[in-house]
Amino acid sequence: MDLAALAESVNQINVQWWPYFDLVHCILACTSVRDQLKSLEFSRKNPFSTYLSCMLTIFAGGLICNPLLGEPVLGALKNQQLVVMATIVWYLTFYCPFDLMVNISKVFPVKVVMSVMKEVYRTKKVAGGVALGAKVFPGNYLIMIIIGTIKGNGSAFMKIIAGLFRGTWDTKSMEVVSPSFQTKGCLIASVIFILETYTNLITVPHALVCLGVGSFFVYSKLVSLFDVHKPIIPLESNFCYLFCGGLLDSMDGVSENNQSESKKTD
Repeated sequence: MDLAALAESVNQINVQWWPYFDLVHCILACTSVRDQLKSLEFSRKNPFSTYLSCMLTIFAGGLICNPLLGEPVLGALKNQQLVVMATIVWYLTFYCPFDLMVNISKVFPVKVVMSVMKEVYRTKKVAGGVALGAKVFPGNYLIMIIIGTIKGNGSAFMKIIAGLFRGTWDTKSMEVVSPSFQTKGCLIASVIFILETYTNLITVPHALVCLGVGSFFVYSKLVSLFDVHKPIIPLESNFCYLFCGGLLDSMDGVSENNQSESKKTD
């Protein structure tokens, strides 16, 4: 099967994003906020603070990107159906009798399915973010990369602000200082989408590029869930060693050792 036929087959797949993928996104976002609290006592005493933290996490991509692109910040909340769904999920996550919703979402097979759906949804978000950045700032690849990365993993960039609404401040949670694997993956995916859409360096059909990026995200998440390894670590380590000073530091260390040995000989 050639690439054109494969791309046509992929295009024929009709993915219904609403409400299933949005529901999974809301569940995982609210669950992550609950996991950060580690105790339900805070949610019992401060339901409004917990609600705001969940909304910031769910709508993080739009809330961050809108002002960067000259759009109203609250425009991220214009989808009223999604806001209602997010509110219901927040309530069930923290106040459902017997913790039924959380217990179901923590069942490993259910968690795997939701994680796969989340990574597929992430691919859509990154591609949409790159396209949105190109629409507002045509030809500015850096802005496309920034918007694509934030759209793909906005909750990580919003984590420190969401924590402030709960009265906590953790500098270690700053995504810019210590980017997570998902952020690095979204950055790489943004570059790939730019090369495919706005240059001639990648001539593969867009559907196949989306399939490849989505497969990478899904594979990376699965190996994390099954506690195998993080596939980007060897590449990142080698890149940092070659291009971010590691090689020069090693050469300087060897040079200093040689000089110290020569002085001892003298």
